[in-house]
Order: sequence, then C-alpha cells, then structure tokens
Amino acid sequence: MKKSFFGIILLVVIIQFFRIDKTNPVSDPGVDMFVVENVPDDVQTLLKTSCFECHSSSTRYPWYTNIAPVSWWVKHHIDEARDELNFEEWGTYSEKKKAHKLEEIEEMIEEKEMPLPSYLWIHDEAKLSKQEQKKLIIWAKNLRTGDQIEEL
Repeated sequence: MKKSFFGIILLVVIIQFFRIDKTNPVSDPGVDMFVVENVPDDVQTLLKTSCFECHSSSTRYPWYTNIAPVSWWVKHHIDEARDELNFEEWGTYSEKKKAHKLEEIEEMIEEKEMPLPSYLWIHDEAKLSKQEQKKLIIWAKNLRTGDQIEEL
C-alpha cells in the first residue's frame, strides 16, 4: 500500500516536468473579426467574456494550467477550439466558411454546448443568460444572412 502511494506521488511529481506550450500564435490584427465585421460593442463583450479564451490567439492561461495533467487537458481543448474557430483569423475565412461558422455558433449556443460546461465550472463569468444567448444567436443569424432579421 505504501509503495503504491509513493509510486503515485512520484508519478505526479514527474509529470510536472512535461509542460504545455503557452505561446500564443501570432495573429494579424487586420483579420480579426472585430475589425472585419461591424460587431456591436455589447456582442464584442459577450464574445470576449465567453469565447475568446479558447477561440482566439490571445489565450490567457490561468494558474491551473501549471499543473499536469490538467494543463494537458486544457491545452488540448484550446488547440481544438482554435482549429474549429479562431475569431482573430476571421478575415482569412472564405464567405462560405464564415457562414458555416456563424451557423455553428447559433447551434452551439442554442444547444448549450458552448461555452463548454467544463469551462463554466471555474469561469462563472462566462455563463450566458438566456437574454445573452438570444442576443448572440440573433447577431450570428443577422451577420450570416446579411439581413436585419431581428433586432439585438
């Protein structure tokens, strides 16, 4: 029993030496969604609060990303999120891809898949109220269709 306990402790110590890369990719400010699109200030605030930590090139890694294996799990989520949608690369997307990403934003918010429930465990400020969810969905739909379907 003691050997197992010390083995686990030793393993936990050893894995701390396998650090994640916290370097954010370089991005061109000219292709940022907020520059390319006319995003209202209140929508920008919601996106920055609830989406940008993972879906941008400007991630601020919290303290718990210094602890393996939690750091590996968080880094994996950030890498996947950036691959799926990076708001700071928006201007490089084709019109078809932009429309698809906006439709996915609508769906993910409607189905409460984003922000990730696991992210919300620690980031209470990222929770979206029903009104904020509706605002983001309407904004994405309006931007996707090019119409003013509904008011924000």
